[in-house]
Amino acid sequence: MACDLFDVDTVFLRRLYVLFFIEHASRAVHIVGVTVDPTGAWTVQKARNLLMDLGERCGHVKFLIRDRDAKFASALDEVFASIGVRVIKTPVRAPQANAIAERWIGIVRRECTDRLLIYGDRHLRKVLTEYERHYNHHRPHRAKDRRPPQPAPTAPGADLDTTELRRDEILNGLINEYRPAA
Repeated sequence: MACDLFDVDTVFLRRLYVLFFIEHASRAVHIVGVTVDPTGAWTVQKARNLLMDLGERCGHVKFLIRDRDAKFASALDEVFASIGVRVIKTPVRAPQANAIAERWIGIVRRECTDRLLIYGDRHLRKVLTEYERHYNHHRPHRAKDRRPPQPAPTAPGADLDTTELRRDEILNGLINEYRPAA
């Protein structure tokens, strides 16, 4: 698992910070919080919330990769160490050391936040929640043999060459999802 923060500027010239975690094995993303002022206590609480949400699945996490940002307090390391996760800090000024998280930041910027005018933290949360669902359940991934991290169940034996498709607009038409028509 890896974690990082990225920022999004709003229409009103306010900078918002987004904390997310990404699982290396499945590439599933968990956006855990949006704030104007990320503090060490805030990141620790969001990490605790994530571990509670993951439940039994957090037992499969062996390590957490994070950068040396001051917003990631030593208490964050203790939260993960308490469940047996080894915390790996990336070297200074080496974004390639946390490549999966950095790549996801680039993807969410190119496909989502750079194409929208964000009005505030509530709007950003709504947009990122919808994009997280799309990313985890529909968007194909090269590392996963062109499958999404958590694929939705499909009808057995569906032939896409002869099946009629239905298009669903995501984020008011910014992204389209296609599925077999019922």
